[in-house]
Amino acid sequence: MAILEIKNLSHTFDGKPLFAHADVSVNNGEHVGIVGLNGAGKTTFINIISGKLPQDEGEVKWMGGCKRGYLDQHADIDRAKTVMEYLRDAFVDLYAENERMENMYAEMGDIQDPDELDRRIGKANKILERLTDAGFFELDATIKRVAGGLGIAALGYDTVIGTLSGGQRAKLMLARLLLEQPDVMLLDEPTNFLDIEHIEWLTEYLNSVKKTFMVISHDTAFLDKVCKFIVSIENGSIKKYGGNYTTYIAQAEQNAKQYEESYRRQQEEIKRMEDYIARNKARAATAGMANSRKKMLDRMEKLDKPSVIYDAQFSFPCEVLHTRDMLNVDRLLIGYTSPLLPPINLHVEGDTKLWIRGTNGIGKTTLIKTLMGLLPPKGGAYALHPFMKAGYIEQDFDFGGRAQNAMGYLSEIYPRLQPKDLREKLSKAGIKNDLCTKPIKELSGGEQVRVKLCVLMQKTTNILLLDEPTNHLDVRAKESLKKALCEYKGAIVLVSHEREFAEAVCDKVFDIKNA
Repeated sequence: MAILEIKNLSHTFDGKPLFAHADVSVNNGEHVGIVGLNGAGKTTFINIISGKLPQDEGEVKWMGGCKRGYLDQHADIDRAKTVMEYLRDAFVDLYAENERMENMYAEMGDIQDPDELDRRIGKANKILERLTDAGFFELDATIKRVAGGLGIAALGYDTVIGTLSGGQRAKLMLARLLLEQPDVMLLDEPTNFLDIEHIEWLTEYLNSVKKTFMVISHDTAFLDKVCKFIVSIENGSIKKYGGNYTTYIAQAEQNAKQYEESYRRQQEEIKRMEDYIARNKARAATAGMANSRKKMLDRMEKLDKPSVIYDAQFSFPCEVLHTRDMLNVDRLLIGYTSPLLPPINLHVEGDTKLWIRGTNGIGKTTLIKTLMGLLPPKGGAYALHPFMKAGYIEQDFDFGGRAQNAMGYLSEIYPRLQPKDLREKLSKAGIKNDLCTKPIKELSGGEQVRVKLCVLMQKTTNILLLDEPTNHLDVRAKESLKKALCEYKGAIVLVSHEREFAEAVCDKVFDIKNA
Protein backbone atom coordinates (compact mmCIF):
# COMPACT_ATOMS: atom_id res chain seq x y z
CA MET A 1 0.00 0.00 0.00
CA ALA A 2 1.39 3.40 -0.99
CA ILE A 3 2.14 5.69 1.94
CA LEU A 4 3.24 8.47 -0.44
CA GLU A 5 1.99 9.26 -3.95
CA ILE A 6 3.68 11.96 -6.02
CA LYS A 7 2.10 12.88 -9.34
CA ASN A 8 3.22 15.36 -11.99
CA LEU A 9 5.63 17.09 -9.59
CA SER A 10 7.47 20.09 -11.02
CA HIS A 11 9.63 22.67 -9.29
CA THR A 12 12.00 25.43 -10.35
CA PHE A 13 14.56 27.03 -8.07
CA ASP A 14 16.32 30.26 -8.98
CA GLY A 15 15.26 29.87 -12.60
CA LYS A 16 16.60 26.31 -12.82
CA PRO A 17 14.12 23.44 -13.31
CA LEU A 18 15.04 20.84 -10.69
CA PHE A 19 12.43 18.29 -11.79
CA ALA A 20 9.43 18.28 -14.09
CA HIS A 21 6.28 16.13 -14.27
CA ALA A 22 7.71 13.52 -11.90
CA ASP A 23 5.70 10.55 -10.67
CA VAL A 24 6.98 8.58 -7.65
CA SER A 25 5.31 6.31 -5.10
CA VAL A 26 6.66 4.95 -1.82
CA ASN A 27 5.02 1.96 -0.17
CA ASN A 28 4.49 1.53 3.53
CA GLY A 29 7.58 0.07 5.21
CA GLU A 30 10.04 0.84 2.39
CA HIS A 31 13.56 2.03 3.20
CA VAL A 32 14.49 4.57 0.54
CA GLY A 33 17.70 6.46 -0.22
CA ILE A 34 17.58 9.83 -2.02
CA VAL A 35 20.64 10.55 -4.16
CA GLY A 36 21.84 13.07 -6.70
CA LEU A 37 24.72 15.40 -7.40
CA ASN A 38 25.28 18.58 -5.37
CA GLY A 39 22.61 21.09 -6.32
CA ALA A 40 20.35 18.52 -8.01
CA GLY A 41 17.49 19.31 -5.62
CA LYS A 42 17.56 16.56 -2.98
CA THR A 43 16.89 18.84 -0.02
CA THR A 44 14.31 20.80 -2.04
CA PHE A 45 12.54 17.51 -2.79
CA ILE A 46 12.47 16.45 0.84
CA ASN A 47 11.30 19.94 1.87
CA ILE A 48 8.42 19.64 -0.60
CA ILE A 49 7.27 16.20 0.55
CA SER A 50 7.59 17.27 4.20
CA GLY A 51 5.31 20.25 3.54
CA LYS A 52 7.94 22.89 4.33
CA LEU A 53 8.07 24.11 0.73
CA PRO A 54 5.20 24.39 -1.77
CA GLN A 55 5.77 22.79 -5.17
CA ASP A 56 5.21 24.70 -8.39
CA GLU A 57 2.98 21.99 -9.87
CA GLY A 58 1.75 18.51 -9.10
CA GLU A 59 0.36 16.61 -6.15
CA VAL A 60 2.02 15.21 -3.02
CA LYS A 61 -0.40 12.92 -1.19
CA TRP A 62 0.35 11.10 2.07
CA MET A 63 -1.68 8.24 3.49
CA GLY A 64 -4.38 9.58 5.80
CA GLY A 65 -3.35 9.81 9.47
CA CYS A 66 0.32 9.26 8.62
CA LYS A 67 2.64 10.82 11.20
CA ARG A 68 5.85 12.21 9.69
CA GLY A 69 9.11 13.28 11.28
CA TYR A 70 11.76 15.36 9.50
CA LEU A 71 15.42 15.68 10.43
CA ASP A 72 16.34 19.17 9.22
CA GLN A 73 19.87 20.01 10.33
CA HIS A 74 19.24 23.73 9.74
CA ALA A 75 16.21 23.86 12.04
CA ASP A 76 16.57 25.68 15.33
CA ILE A 77 15.62 24.20 18.70
CA ASP A 78 15.01 25.59 22.17
CA ARG A 79 18.55 26.25 23.35
CA ALA A 80 17.47 27.01 26.92
CA LYS A 81 16.53 23.39 27.59
CA THR A 82 18.88 20.68 28.78
CA VAL A 83 19.69 17.63 26.69
CA MET A 84 17.42 15.38 28.76
CA GLU A 85 14.53 17.87 28.75
CA TYR A 86 14.68 18.08 24.97
CA LEU A 87 14.74 14.29 24.54
CA ARG A 88 11.87 13.80 27.00
CA ASP A 89 9.79 16.15 24.86
CA ALA A 90 9.56 13.28 22.37
CA PHE A 91 7.05 11.76 24.81
CA VAL A 92 5.16 14.92 25.78
CA ASP A 93 1.77 13.20 25.28
CA LEU A 94 2.72 10.37 27.64
CA TYR A 95 3.91 12.81 30.30
CA ALA A 96 0.62 14.68 29.99
CA GLU A 97 -1.31 11.41 30.44
CA ASN A 98 0.77 10.56 33.50
CA GLU A 99 0.08 13.97 35.02
CA ARG A 100 -3.63 13.51 34.38
CA MET A 101 -3.52 10.10 36.12
CA GLU A 102 -1.64 11.49 39.13
CA ASN A 103 -4.17 14.32 39.45
CA MET A 104 -6.98 11.77 39.40
CA TYR A 105 -5.35 9.79 42.21
CA ALA A 106 -4.84 12.98 44.21
CA GLU A 107 -8.52 13.88 43.89
CA MET A 108 -9.73 10.46 45.05
CA GLY A 109 -9.08 11.26 48.69
CA ASP A 110 -11.93 13.78 48.65
CA ILE A 111 -14.50 11.45 47.04
CA GLN A 112 -17.02 9.95 49.48
CA ASP A 113 -19.30 8.16 46.99
CA PRO A 114 -18.04 4.55 46.56
CA ASP A 115 -19.48 4.26 43.05
CA GLU A 116 -17.83 7.48 41.93
CA LEU A 117 -14.57 6.34 43.53
CA ASP A 118 -14.74 3.01 41.64
CA ARG A 119 -15.40 4.90 38.39
CA ARG A 120 -12.40 7.17 38.95
CA ILE A 121 -10.18 4.22 39.81
CA GLY A 122 -11.29 2.44 36.64
CA LYS A 123 -10.44 5.48 34.50
CA ALA A 124 -7.06 5.87 36.22
CA ASN A 125 -6.27 2.19 35.73
CA LYS A 126 -7.01 2.46 32.01
CA ILE A 127 -4.52 5.32 31.77
CA LEU A 128 -2.03 3.24 33.75
CA GLU A 129 -2.46 0.36 31.30
CA ARG A 130 -1.87 2.67 28.32
CA LEU A 131 1.25 4.13 29.94
CA THR A 132 2.56 0.68 30.78
CA ASP A 133 1.93 -0.61 27.25
CA ALA A 134 3.73 2.46 25.86
CA GLY A 135 6.77 1.81 28.05
CA PHE A 136 6.34 5.07 29.97
CA PHE A 137 7.94 3.79 33.14
CA GLU A 138 11.10 2.81 31.26
CA LEU A 139 11.34 6.04 29.27
CA ASP A 140 14.61 7.25 30.75
CA ALA A 141 16.22 3.90 29.97
CA THR A 142 14.86 4.09 26.40
CA ILE A 143 16.15 7.64 26.01
CA LYS A 144 19.58 6.71 27.32
CA ARG A 145 19.78 3.68 25.02
CA VAL A 146 19.24 5.84 21.93
CA ALA A 147 21.35 8.71 23.26
CA GLY A 148 24.17 6.31 24.06
CA GLY A 149 23.99 4.75 20.62
CA LEU A 150 24.42 8.16 18.95
CA GLY A 151 27.13 9.39 21.33
CA ILE A 152 24.93 11.96 23.08
CA ALA A 153 25.48 10.57 26.57
CA ALA A 154 29.02 11.93 26.45
CA LEU A 155 27.61 15.47 26.16
CA GLY A 156 25.95 15.20 29.57
CA TYR A 157 22.19 15.01 30.07
CA ASP A 158 22.15 18.21 32.15
CA THR A 159 24.04 20.19 29.51
CA VAL A 160 22.17 23.23 28.19
CA ILE A 161 21.57 22.95 24.44
CA GLY A 162 22.80 26.49 23.86
CA THR A 163 26.34 25.40 24.75
CA LEU A 164 26.42 22.65 22.08
CA SER A 165 27.95 22.91 18.63
CA GLY A 166 25.86 22.72 15.46
CA GLY A 167 26.90 19.12 14.90
CA GLN A 168 25.99 18.14 18.46
CA ARG A 169 22.56 19.77 18.10
CA ALA A 170 22.04 17.83 14.84
CA LYS A 171 22.73 14.57 16.70
CA LEU A 172 20.29 15.60 19.40
CA MET A 173 17.55 16.26 16.82
CA LEU A 174 18.21 12.85 15.26
CA ALA A 175 17.92 11.13 18.64
CA ARG A 176 14.60 12.81 19.39
CA LEU A 177 13.23 11.87 15.98
CA LEU A 178 14.15 8.22 16.55
CA LEU A 179 12.50 8.33 19.97
CA GLU A 180 9.29 9.81 18.52
CA GLN A 181 8.96 6.81 16.18
CA PRO A 182 6.82 8.48 13.49
CA ASP A 183 5.26 6.45 10.69
CA VAL A 184 7.71 8.03 8.23
CA MET A 185 11.17 9.46 8.92
CA LEU A 186 12.64 11.97 6.47
CA LEU A 187 16.37 12.16 7.17
CA ASP A 188 18.68 14.74 5.59
CA GLU A 189 22.33 13.63 5.93
CA PRO A 190 21.94 11.91 9.32
CA THR A 191 25.52 10.57 9.36
CA ASN A 192 27.29 13.90 8.79
CA PHE A 193 28.00 14.46 12.47
CA LEU A 194 28.29 10.86 13.60
CA ASP A 195 31.52 8.95 14.06
CA ILE A 196 32.05 5.42 12.79
CA GLU A 197 30.70 3.47 15.76
CA HIS A 198 27.58 5.63 15.95
CA ILE A 199 26.96 5.23 12.21
CA GLU A 200 27.12 1.48 12.82
CA TRP A 201 24.58 1.81 15.64
CA LEU A 202 22.26 3.91 13.44
CA THR A 203 22.62 1.36 10.63
CA GLU A 204 21.49 -1.46 12.92
CA TYR A 205 18.64 0.67 14.26
CA LEU A 206 17.29 1.61 10.83
CA ASN A 207 17.52 -1.98 9.62
CA SER A 208 15.44 -3.05 12.61
CA VAL A 209 12.54 -0.64 12.10
CA LYS A 210 9.48 -1.79 10.18
CA LYS A 211 8.31 1.72 9.38
CA THR A 212 9.09 3.85 6.34
CA PHE A 213 12.09 6.12 6.04
CA MET A 214 13.61 8.23 3.27
CA VAL A 215 17.21 9.32 3.71
CA ILE A 216 19.50 11.74 1.87
CA SER A 217 23.13 10.69 2.18
CA HIS A 218 26.39 10.84 0.28
CA ASP A 219 27.75 7.98 2.40
CA THR A 220 27.40 5.19 -0.14
CA ALA A 221 28.44 2.45 2.29
CA PHE A 222 25.67 3.58 4.64
CA LEU A 223 23.09 3.63 1.81
CA ASP A 224 24.16 0.15 0.71
CA LYS A 225 23.45 -1.20 4.19
CA VAL A 226 20.14 0.49 5.03
CA CYS A 227 18.25 1.05 1.74
CA LYS A 228 16.23 -1.33 -0.39
CA PHE A 229 15.17 1.37 -2.87
CA ILE A 230 16.87 4.44 -4.33
CA VAL A 231 15.17 7.62 -5.54
CA SER A 232 17.54 9.47 -7.86
CA ILE A 233 17.17 13.08 -8.94
CA GLU A 234 18.89 13.19 -12.32
CA ASN A 235 18.47 14.95 -15.68
CA GLY A 236 15.66 17.03 -14.21
CA SER A 237 13.63 13.94 -13.37
CA ILE A 238 12.95 11.78 -10.33
CA LYS A 239 13.36 8.03 -10.77
CA LYS A 240 12.94 5.17 -8.35
CA TYR A 241 15.15 2.08 -8.51
CA GLY A 242 14.83 -1.24 -6.71
CA GLY A 243 17.87 -2.40 -4.74
CA ASN A 244 20.60 -0.72 -2.72
CA TYR A 245 23.05 1.94 -3.88
CA THR A 246 25.40 -0.44 -5.68
CA THR A 247 22.49 -1.93 -7.63
CA TYR A 248 21.24 1.56 -8.45
CA ILE A 249 24.61 2.66 -9.86
CA ALA A 250 24.68 -0.23 -12.32
CA GLN A 251 21.11 0.46 -13.44
CA ALA A 252 21.59 4.23 -13.63
CA GLU A 253 24.74 4.00 -15.73
CA GLN A 254 22.94 1.78 -18.24
CA ASN A 255 19.92 4.11 -18.27
CA ALA A 256 22.16 7.16 -18.75
CA LYS A 257 23.83 5.59 -21.78
CA GLN A 258 20.46 4.71 -23.28
CA TYR A 259 19.13 8.22 -22.61
CA GLU A 260 22.17 9.88 -24.20
CA GLU A 261 21.81 7.64 -27.26
CA SER A 262 18.07 8.41 -27.53
CA TYR A 263 18.79 12.13 -27.19
CA ARG A 264 21.50 11.97 -29.87
CA ARG A 265 19.22 10.12 -32.30
CA GLN A 266 16.34 12.51 -31.68
CA GLN A 267 18.60 15.54 -32.26
CA GLU A 268 19.72 14.02 -35.57
CA GLU A 269 16.09 13.45 -36.56
CA ILE A 270 15.14 17.01 -35.58
CA LYS A 271 18.01 18.40 -37.67
CA ARG A 272 16.94 16.32 -40.70
CA MET A 273 13.36 17.53 -40.38
CA GLU A 274 14.42 21.17 -39.95
CA ASP A 275 16.68 20.92 -43.00
CA TYR A 276 13.83 19.41 -45.06
CA ILE A 277 11.43 22.15 -43.94
CA ALA A 278 13.93 24.91 -44.72
CA ARG A 279 14.56 23.51 -48.23
CA ASN A 280 10.94 22.88 -49.20
CA LYS A 281 8.70 25.42 -47.46
CA ALA A 282 9.19 28.05 -50.18
CA ARG A 283 8.35 25.75 -53.13
CA ALA A 284 4.68 25.43 -54.00
CA ALA A 285 5.02 21.78 -55.00
CA THR A 286 6.54 20.75 -51.67
CA ALA A 287 5.19 23.38 -49.26
CA GLY A 288 2.39 21.06 -48.13
CA MET A 289 4.83 18.30 -47.17
CA ALA A 290 7.04 20.87 -45.45
CA ASN A 291 4.10 22.11 -43.38
CA SER A 292 3.21 18.52 -42.52
CA ARG A 293 6.78 17.92 -41.27
CA LYS A 294 6.58 21.17 -39.31
CA LYS A 295 3.44 19.96 -37.51
CA MET A 296 5.11 16.62 -36.77
CA LEU A 297 8.12 18.46 -35.36
CA ASP A 298 5.94 20.70 -33.19
CA ARG A 299 4.08 17.67 -31.79
CA MET A 300 7.27 15.73 -31.06
CA GLU A 301 7.92 15.19 -27.34
CA LYS A 302 11.48 16.44 -27.17
CA LEU A 303 13.96 14.95 -24.74
CA ASP A 304 15.81 17.32 -22.42
CA LYS A 305 19.51 17.64 -22.96
CA PRO A 306 21.39 15.32 -20.56
CA SER A 307 22.52 17.20 -17.49
CA VAL A 308 26.03 18.59 -17.61
CA ILE A 309 27.92 17.20 -14.63
CA TYR A 310 30.40 19.69 -13.25
CA ASP A 311 33.18 17.42 -12.08
CA ALA A 312 35.58 18.95 -9.62
CA GLN A 313 39.30 18.82 -10.35
CA PHE A 314 40.77 19.36 -6.92
CA SER A 315 44.51 19.84 -6.51
CA PHE A 316 46.46 21.41 -3.69
CA PRO A 317 49.82 23.12 -4.41
CA CYS A 318 52.52 21.79 -2.13
CA GLU A 319 55.94 23.11 -1.20
CA VAL A 320 57.50 19.94 0.15
CA LEU A 321 59.17 20.30 3.52
CA HIS A 322 61.51 17.39 4.26
CA THR A 323 61.43 17.22 8.01
CA ARG A 324 60.88 14.74 10.80
CA ASP A 325 59.33 17.47 12.94
CA MET A 326 56.47 19.14 11.11
CA LEU A 327 54.38 19.03 14.28
CA ASN A 328 55.22 17.88 17.81
CA VAL A 329 52.56 17.69 20.50
CA ASP A 330 53.80 17.16 24.06
CA ARG A 331 51.28 16.40 26.82
CA LEU A 332 48.85 18.89 25.31
CA LEU A 333 45.63 19.62 27.17
CA ILE A 334 42.72 20.90 25.09
CA GLY A 335 39.31 22.28 25.94
CA TYR A 336 37.29 25.40 26.59
CA THR A 337 36.78 25.88 30.33
CA SER A 338 38.56 22.71 31.42
CA PRO A 339 40.56 19.93 29.70
CA LEU A 340 38.43 17.51 27.68
CA LEU A 341 41.00 14.72 27.54
CA PRO A 342 44.09 13.33 29.18
CA PRO A 343 47.38 14.82 27.90
CA ILE A 344 47.89 14.26 24.15
CA ASN A 345 51.22 13.27 22.60
CA LEU A 346 51.48 13.40 18.82
CA HIS A 347 54.21 13.54 16.18
CA VAL A 348 53.80 14.42 12.49
CA GLU A 349 56.60 14.28 9.91
CA GLY A 350 56.75 16.18 6.63
CA ASP A 351 54.96 13.44 4.67
CA THR A 352 52.76 11.91 7.38
CA LYS A 353 49.11 11.41 6.45
CA LEU A 354 47.32 11.00 9.78
CA TRP A 355 43.69 10.05 10.40
CA ILE A 356 42.42 11.35 13.74
CA ARG A 357 39.69 9.01 14.89
CA GLY A 358 37.43 9.12 17.92
CA THR A 359 33.86 9.33 19.14
CA ASN A 360 31.87 12.40 18.17
CA GLY A 361 32.16 15.20 20.71
CA ILE A 362 35.28 13.80 22.31
CA GLY A 363 37.46 16.69 21.12
CA LYS A 364 38.74 16.05 17.58
CA THR A 365 37.64 19.47 16.32
CA THR A 366 38.91 21.11 19.50
CA LEU A 367 42.32 19.53 18.89
CA ILE A 368 42.46 20.80 15.29
CA LYS A 369 41.41 24.31 16.36
CA THR A 370 44.05 24.31 19.08
CA LEU A 371 46.78 23.28 16.63
CA MET A 372 45.62 26.05 14.28
CA GLY A 373 45.95 28.60 17.08
CA LEU A 374 42.21 29.27 17.23
CA LEU A 375 41.94 27.99 20.80
CA PRO A 376 44.52 28.37 23.58
CA PRO A 377 45.89 25.15 25.08
CA LYS A 378 44.91 24.28 28.65
CA GLY A 379 48.33 22.87 29.38
CA GLY A 380 51.29 21.14 27.79
CA ALA A 381 52.73 22.38 24.53
CA TYR A 382 52.89 21.90 20.77
CA ALA A 383 55.62 22.98 18.38
CA LEU A 384 55.20 23.76 14.68
CA HIS A 385 58.05 23.74 12.18
CA PRO A 386 59.11 27.37 11.55
CA PHE A 387 58.58 26.95 7.80
CA MET A 388 55.24 25.18 8.12
CA LYS A 389 52.55 26.46 5.71
CA ALA A 390 49.19 25.15 6.82
CA GLY A 391 45.90 24.86 4.96
CA TYR A 392 42.74 24.42 7.03
CA ILE A 393 39.18 23.33 6.30
CA GLU A 394 36.83 23.70 9.28
CA GLN A 395 33.75 21.53 9.82
CA ASP A 396 31.26 24.36 10.44
CA PHE A 397 31.56 26.81 7.57
CA ASP A 398 31.62 30.54 8.25
CA PHE A 399 31.41 32.82 5.24
CA GLY A 400 31.36 35.99 7.30
CA GLY A 401 27.58 36.19 7.63
CA ARG A 402 27.19 38.11 4.40
CA ALA A 403 24.94 37.03 1.52
CA GLN A 404 27.81 37.30 -0.94
CA ASN A 405 28.42 34.95 -3.82
CA ALA A 406 31.32 32.61 -4.50
CA MET A 407 33.13 35.09 -6.77
CA GLY A 408 32.87 37.84 -4.16
CA TYR A 409 34.07 35.56 -1.39
CA LEU A 410 37.09 34.37 -3.37
CA SER A 411 37.85 37.93 -4.46
CA GLU A 412 37.95 39.14 -0.85
CA ILE A 413 40.61 36.58 -0.03
CA TYR A 414 42.54 36.98 -3.30
CA PRO A 415 41.79 40.57 -4.41
CA ARG A 416 44.32 40.53 -7.26
CA LEU A 417 42.40 37.90 -9.21
CA GLN A 418 40.38 39.24 -12.14
CA PRO A 419 36.76 38.10 -12.71
CA LYS A 420 37.86 35.76 -15.51
CA ASP A 421 40.46 34.19 -13.20
CA LEU A 422 37.92 33.88 -10.36
CA ARG A 423 35.54 31.97 -12.61
CA GLU A 424 38.34 29.71 -13.82
CA LYS A 425 39.43 28.88 -10.27
CA LEU A 426 35.86 28.19 -9.13
CA SER A 427 35.24 26.09 -12.24
CA LYS A 428 37.98 23.67 -11.20
CA ALA A 429 36.11 23.11 -7.95
CA GLY A 430 32.89 22.43 -9.86
CA ILE A 431 31.36 25.89 -9.25
CA LYS A 432 30.41 27.05 -12.73
CA ASN A 433 28.09 29.42 -14.58
CA ASP A 434 25.29 30.80 -12.37
CA LEU A 435 26.68 29.04 -9.28
CA CYS A 436 29.50 31.61 -9.26
CA THR A 437 27.09 34.50 -8.71
CA LYS A 438 24.37 32.82 -6.67
CA PRO A 439 24.33 33.96 -2.98
CA ILE A 440 26.36 31.53 -0.90
CA LYS A 441 23.43 30.97 1.48
CA GLU A 442 21.45 29.58 -1.48
CA LEU A 443 24.13 27.08 -2.50
CA SER A 444 23.74 23.47 -1.42
CA GLY A 445 25.93 22.14 1.38
CA GLY A 446 28.14 20.33 -1.14
CA GLU A 447 28.54 23.48 -3.23
CA GLN A 448 29.58 25.45 -0.16
CA VAL A 449 32.23 22.81 0.60
CA ARG A 450 33.53 23.21 -2.96
CA VAL A 451 33.88 26.98 -2.46
CA LYS A 452 35.98 26.41 0.67
CA LEU A 453 38.09 23.81 -1.10
CA CYS A 454 38.56 26.24 -4.00
CA VAL A 455 40.02 28.80 -1.58
CA LEU A 456 42.40 26.16 -0.24
CA MET A 457 43.47 25.27 -3.80
CA GLN A 458 44.91 28.77 -4.28
CA LYS A 459 47.33 28.47 -1.35
CA THR A 460 50.72 26.72 -1.41
CA THR A 461 51.00 24.58 1.71
CA ASN A 462 53.04 21.76 3.19
CA ILE A 463 50.42 20.50 5.66
CA LEU A 464 46.63 20.25 5.42
CA LEU A 465 44.42 20.11 8.49
CA LEU A 466 40.99 18.94 7.35
CA ASP A 467 37.98 18.60 9.67
CA GLU A 468 35.31 16.41 8.02
CA PRO A 469 35.98 17.73 4.48
CA THR A 470 33.64 15.19 2.83
CA ASN A 471 30.49 16.36 4.61
CA HIS A 472 27.85 17.13 1.94
CA LEU A 473 30.12 16.24 -1.01
CA ASP A 474 28.55 14.00 -3.62
CA VAL A 475 30.20 10.78 -4.71
CA ARG A 476 32.06 12.19 -7.73
CA ALA A 477 33.40 15.20 -5.83
CA LYS A 478 34.49 12.91 -2.99
CA GLU A 479 36.44 10.74 -5.42
CA SER A 480 38.18 13.82 -6.85
CA LEU A 481 39.10 15.01 -3.35
CA LYS A 482 40.40 11.56 -2.43
CA LYS A 483 42.61 11.52 -5.54
CA ALA A 484 43.96 15.02 -4.83
CA LEU A 485 44.82 14.17 -1.22
CA CYS A 486 46.50 10.91 -2.22
CA GLU A 487 48.66 12.88 -4.68
CA TYR A 488 49.48 15.63 -2.16
CA LYS A 489 53.16 15.41 -1.16
CA GLY A 490 52.90 17.22 2.16
CA ALA A 491 51.51 16.17 5.54
CA ILE A 492 47.80 15.70 6.20
CA VAL A 493 45.92 15.67 9.49
CA LEU A 494 42.42 14.41 8.71
CA VAL A 495 39.31 14.17 10.88
CA SER A 496 36.71 12.03 9.13
CA HIS A 497 33.83 9.71 10.02
CA GLU A 498 34.10 7.97 6.63
CA ARG A 499 36.32 4.96 7.11
CA GLU A 500 36.71 4.12 3.42
CA PHE A 501 37.77 7.66 2.54
CA ALA A 502 40.16 8.03 5.48
CA GLU A 503 41.84 4.66 4.96
CA ALA A 504 42.41 5.47 1.26
CA VAL A 505 44.11 8.78 2.10
CA CYS A 506 45.99 8.15 5.36
CA ASP A 507 48.80 5.82 6.33
CA LYS A 508 48.62 6.36 10.10
CA VAL A 509 45.81 6.47 12.67
CA PHE A 510 45.68 8.44 15.91
CA ASP A 511 42.84 7.16 18.08
CA ILE A 512 41.99 10.12 20.25
CA LYS A 513 40.03 8.07 22.78
CA ASN A 514 43.28 6.33 23.71
CA ALA A 515 45.17 9.60 24.00
